[in-house]
Amino acid sequence: MIKLIASDIDGTLLEEGTDRLDPELFTIIRELKEKGIIFAAASGRQYSSMRYVFQPVADDIIFIAENGTNVMCRGKTMSCSYIDPDLAREMVTYMRELDGVEIVLSTPERLYLETGSTQVLALLEAGYHNEVEIVDDLLPCCGRTNKITAYSAQNIETVCEKLKDRFQDRLNIVIAGAIWVDMMNDTADKGSALAEIQRIMKIGVDETMAFGDNCNDIGMLGRAQKSYAVANAHPRLKEAARYIAPPQEEGGVLKTIREQVLNQ
Repeated sequence: MIKLIASDIDGTLLEEGTDRLDPELFTIIRELKEKGIIFAAASGRQYSSMRYVFQPVADDIIFIAENGTNVMCRGKTMSCSYIDPDLAREMVTYMRELDGVEIVLSTPERLYLETGSTQVLALLEAGYHNEVEIVDDLLPCCGRTNKITAYSAQNIETVCEKLKDRFQDRLNIVIAGAIWVDMMNDTADKGSALAEIQRIMKIGVDETMAFGDNCNDIGMLGRAQKSYAVANAHPRLKEAARYIAPPQEEGGVLKTIREQVLNQ
């Protein structure tokens, strides 16, 4: 019997960078709650952005924010993971040298951008509804960061490879979308966050269902016996999933939950 369902947001539940969830999802979440089934929203997004998107049911679900580095439930922290400050400063210094890359430094409360980071600002504020602060220098903000993100409008795979060549022995580095690479503590990802929720709630892998669309969802799908990649997912995630759900634009997650869990 399924007791926990975790789903990625962008590219899985809605179009990447938007905030328009199908209202039917809120109905499904309430029905799941009535049956004692927990729903967890998992994303590279900041907690405030996720809470905005799920506002009608925000106190009925668990939020796996910032790719698993910040897990929240009803405004309370369940777990949080930080990058070593010296390593964070090294990362920022290196990323400044990469052409076409803008740096987003995350803390549980807000995101920081350096002055001049114009391309990504509108997307983070208007598209994702993040709390963003502009600073002259990111280095003083590195003492309490749980995630650092590289934004690039093109060649994101190349950017990821450059970052891995320099930092993959010390960080978990994942492509989180068509324009994002996320870097976290080497033990942090959506999978480790889901494992912590399972431990706290005493729920087994065999009682868990998970959905995703990109490489940063691989760890999460590994913690669910019922693991689904939506049909529009990255090829590597499809290889990691046991099942394929219909694509995001067809409401694949909602259809699968109704058919497989709610039996409708």
